[in-house]
Amino acid sequence: MSHATISQSISIVHPISLSHGKNAEVWDTTGKRYIDFVGGIGVLNLGHCHPAIVAAICEQATKLTHYAFNAAPHTPYIELMERLTAFIPVSYPVNGMLTNSGAEAAENALKIVRGATGRTAVIAFDGAFHGRTLATLNLNGKVAPYKQKVGALPGTVYHLPYPSADNGVSGAEALKAMDRLFSVEIDVNDVACFIIEPVQGEGGFLALDIQFAQALRRFCDEHGILLIIDEIQSGFGRTGQRFAFPRLGIEPDLLLLGKSIAGGVPLGAVVGRKALMDNLPKGGLGGTYSGNPIACAAALATVEAMTDEHLQAWGSQQETAIVSRYNTWRSQQLSPYLGRLTGVGAMRGIELAHADGTPAPKQLAQLLGLAREAGLLLMPSGKSRHIVRLLAPLTIEPVVLEEGLDILQACLARLDE
Repeated sequence: MSHATISQSISIVHPISLSHGKNAEVWDTTGKRYIDFVGGIGVLNLGHCHPAIVAAICEQATKLTHYAFNAAPHTPYIELMERLTAFIPVSYPVNGMLTNSGAEAAENALKIVRGATGRTAVIAFDGAFHGRTLATLNLNGKVAPYKQKVGALPGTVYHLPYPSADNGVSGAEALKAMDRLFSVEIDVNDVACFIIEPVQGEGGFLALDIQFAQALRRFCDEHGILLIIDEIQSGFGRTGQRFAFPRLGIEPDLLLLGKSIAGGVPLGAVVGRKALMDNLPKGGLGGTYSGNPIACAAALATVEAMTDEHLQAWGSQQETAIVSRYNTWRSQQLSPYLGRLTGVGAMRGIELAHADGTPAPKQLAQLLGLAREAGLLLMPSGKSRHIVRLLAPLTIEPVVLEEGLDILQACLARLDE
């Protein structure tokens, strides 16, 4: 599908045109219905057009559609930050700022850590994805297509292996690589921060090794290095709880938020220790649209709906259904390409691989097409685009979830040799 007025550098996964959606279902302009396991790439944990979010948007639109907070504060921004800081499960007081997106949150976090440490070097991880701006491109642990043809990227960034049971990289291997990095490549005293996802999104829903995470936290504390945890995709209930980092037994210095923060309205945030967030001079943080009143109203409704009880119930339902189906498919030898089940909680991916364990991106591309024809939208991920990430809304009706898994099962069984 080609649109003459839209840049052809934008890659389209599904060549359809959507018209409307409700919870976990969408319809295209021909009237065809699809079950949505993409969720706006992790933006719609509460589904399409959640009634409480729509009501909040409509009500706020009659009061104040916009004001730049740094020109004159408005109540939706203030109320959201109060709710948001209470929603984040850390042991210390936090404050923060709102942004337009997750990438903008990451950019501001880099400014904050530079100001706080006087250092500039950043350590990121293979397979990481933190955005598409120039600085965040350098953080990403993948060249194609994000870093191609854009030349030199800002900042000093090094990458380490991302340790996970889902990719076969052990915590010991990652720690050994880190030791080499500081022995050969860079002085530890030049490093401002590490930035890491507790569960990689674009990387293929890989869950971070717990022992490595705790060792990394200790290392940062010992060397005056800040730890940025990126929960842009894993946060706001995706794993079945508010955020994924408590599973690791650590706390971040700065936390990056976005995607499902506002039920589909563009919004992001960077929050963290007050001393860090306040270290830049007045005017060092801000933005014209950052914390738009309508987006704030949508986020307030989102946080209100995400009680621990709801998240646990939604996450448990989705995790149980996916894991049970996957185990059945494995026992039945449904497809020779059915690889590992990645991720944690309700944030799950299904790997497609050959018998020798090598990625099978050709079969994944076929699976996307077969599923779309059958009425199911899926999203690829992983270094080789060989892992299906399952991003159905947490609020999906059980019968619709089972219908989607039925379609996925039938399509897996049809994959070509």
